[in-house]
Amino acid sequence: MLLSSESALRWRPASGSSTGHNVTAQPSRTWRPAEFTEAMHWAGPLRVPGLRVLFAALIGTGVALGAVNVSALSAAERHHAGWLAGVMPAALSVGSMLGGLAYGRHAWPGAPSRHLVAASIGFAAGWLPLLPDPAPAVAVLGAVLPGTFLAPLLTAAFLTVDRLAPEGESTEAFAWLIACIGVGQAAGTALASLADPAGPLLVAAVPLAGAVFALWLLRRFNDLLSS
Repeated sequence: MLLSSESALRWRPASGSSTGHNVTAQPSRTWRPAEFTEAMHWAGPLRVPGLRVLFAALIGTGVALGAVNVSALSAAERHHAGWLAGVMPAALSVGSMLGGLAYGRHAWPGAPSRHLVAASIGFAAGWLPLLPDPAPAVAVLGAVLPGTFLAPLLTAAFLTVDRLAPEGESTEAFAWLIACIGVGQAAGTALASLADPAGPLLVAAVPLAGAVFALWLLRRFNDLLSS
């Protein structure tokens, strides 16, 4: 809907008045942030063994995600299908969306730490169909598979961080989670790029290796994620 300049001029003071009222209202003037007086540990949330395990595992997850773009670009060049460079990562995202919707529709039994292991198994197994350098259409479908378990994996990771983070340090803990995934993505991109000259099998093995590394950590030290 278009407004005339006169209407706009009449509306702006009203809007400013409403904003001023909100700022000067009694709740706004009396609210004070809660004070956290306990001394913070120098290591922050990293002093929690379960969080160290989770963050290390998410580096492996990030490696898998970082290798996808290189793998897609390499496959596009080999099969002379330029569209594959964009569609393959998009297929991973579509799979993640579908997996997230399915995971969010139900209250799944068990603790988030168990969900981490289950999702990691699916995430790792999902990379196997891409090892034999399939045809472009099959590669797109293959990229959907690991994506299906990505959103449940990350959701369970966030829930685990929320449970394990010390009081007053949740924000820093979530920042570490994001940072570790980012570090893994950078490493995965670099490793896949280095592996590309050796052939498609080695390139496809990079995301699989990252996912298997994450799965091994989450299964081996799952008791720390539940404490």
